[in-house]
Amino acid sequence: MTDPFRAVVAAGILPSEEQHRALLQSIVTAAQAIFRAQAASIFLHDEETDELVFEAVAGRSSGDLVGTRIPSSTGIAGWVLVTRQPLVLEDLGNDPRFARNIAEKTGYVPEAMMAVPLLHEERALGVLQVLDREQSDRFTLAEMDLLGLFASQAAIALDLLRGARRAKAIVQGGAVDVALVAELAAALEATEEGHREAGLQLLRALVEIISRN
Repeated sequence: MTDPFRAVVAAGILPSEEQHRALLQSIVTAAQAIFRAQAASIFLHDEETDELVFEAVAGRSSGDLVGTRIPSSTGIAGWVLVTRQPLVLEDLGNDPRFARNIAEKTGYVPEAMMAVPLLHEERALGVLQVLDREQSDRFTLAEMDLLGLFASQAAIALDLLRGARRAKAIVQGGAVDVALVAELAAALEATEEGHREAGLQLLRALVEIISRN
């Protein structure tokens, strides 16, 4: 990041992409541990390219997957994204929706999967998958509720990540005078707490308005 961009991030005006990525990673790591699964992953739906992008991965074959893209209609993840319905499959090999060729490219072919859409304000932002969990008997209602909690947190984190990337692109692309924003950030740092928060809210709203255009 440029020094002015670091300044506005440090002031809290623009969000930090690294922080949100770390949050996503903590979610998949926790999901893998709690479900005692072989792996867990979060996909982000890139609307511009209509692709699913690995944003966080934990467990087997996690090394080089982050940033990997697949068509949004591909496999179980694509089905869950389009239908917005959670899915539990204990025998992936016999399900026609399973894209085995894609799984083989990742270096890990699962046998079972839980997948849930990541919904935020009526938008499907991505998909959370838990692969090859340690099975007891059947998938329980309590486990579904728990998966839903992970999905809610992941959807919030994905929305924050998208916002951070939009803000960064706007500032670094020159659509905003970075030096001016950094100057405002410095001025806000010296402002009384009540006025400072009001100023930050105004600047965040401005960034959001600009990012929609």
